[in-house]
Amino acid sequence: MTTEVKQSPRERLLEAAAALTYRDGVGIGVEALCKAAGVSKRSMYQLFESKDELLAASLKERSAAFVAKALPPADDGRSPRERILYVFERVESQAGAPDFQGCRYLAVQIELKDQAHPASRVAYQIKADLMAFFRSEAERGGASDPDLLARQLILVFDGASARAGIGADNLTGLIVPTLTTLLDAADMH
Repeated sequence: MTTEVKQSPRERLLEAAAALTYRDGVGIGVEALCKAAGVSKRSMYQLFESKDELLAASLKERSAAFVAKALPPADDGRSPRERILYVFERVESQAGAPDFQGCRYLAVQIELKDQAHPASRVAYQIKADLMAFFRSEAERGGASDPDLLARQLILVFDGASARAGIGADNLTGLIVPTLTTLLDAADMH
């Protein structure tokens, strides 16, 4: 016999915020969020100071899953070059999913246009952590300019996920040659 664990109102709100904002954008209304979560507005405001705080908490909650899906495990025996390629292979495979709409963290920053917004701050930190991963691997791999390479890699990451997310491009066969050119130019091992 299996017992189904019922999600708390907080968990349901976080899940609804993640799903609805990814599908419909951050402009989703409080009514729609509460309806999807099966939670009253009163309960939502008891759990979260504002919709903005709910969005930020939802993004932060999903960040561990994003990192686990996007980055290779630590000390996995891959070379720094292979570790960077791993990230982009994940983007390419995710981009083929029918519900893929790009990087949720980039989308939030673009939609909000307010760097001080709580959700924008969370998204910015997650993207900064990804760039720090690229920089660290670039340095370990002997890149001639690790800072520049990290900036180039995040540009390709964001551009690839955005173009695939809006259905403007198919990433298959495009990412690896692009990365190979960048990694070779940076003398990356």
